Amino acid sequence: MVWKNNVFRMLTLVALLLLSKGLMAQTHYITDDVFIYIHGGPGTQYRILGSIEAGQTITLLNETQNDYSKVRDHKDREGWVKSDLIETGSSLRTRLPIIEAELAQTKSTLAQLDQSSESVAQQLTSSNNQIASLQSELAKVTNERDTANQQLQSIKDNAQSKMWQQGALIAGLGALIGIILVYLPRPQRKQKSRWM
Repeated sequence: MVWKNNVFRMLTLVALLLLSKGLMAQTHYITDDVFIYIHGGPGTQYRILGSIEAGQTITLLNETQNDYSKVRDHKDREGWVKSDLIETGSSLRTRLPIIEAELAQTKSTLAQLDQSSESVAQQLTSSNNQIASLQSELAKVTNERDTANQQLQSIKDNAQSKMWQQGALIAGLGALIGIILVYLPRPQRKQKSRWM
């Protein structure tokens, strides 16, 4: 019994696939020039006064009977139409030119934005190249600064070393002179009590 259900499901699936392919091959559309009839009274048994094309503006006259409403069309004819065919918003026929104009404006704006984005991309590439060049210059200048700082520190260290050497030399000479002076014989003073 289970295998019969599975076979039935498979056959149904194949049939639906074949049917959908057949339907897709036969795509049809309704023309945009659709119209409705305006009648002399609230029903199809009344005389047809004319037709109103889809999207035409009408004035609702606030009279309804059954499924019909009394209207005045753009040609100033009064008659009855089915109430479910009346809409309060603007029709596709009146909105389509507005939407097409907006679409054209949007495409134009998009094209301008495309051009400006290409310009911005070129400016960005140029700016990135300048940044890379400046970073290279900065690295070079930083390297030169570091080298100059090392040379300055070396000069300071040499100057300080010479100062210490000179100070040590002066101190050594002073000590040597002091030692020499200590060991030099002193002149003897004459005694006052002696006669010469």
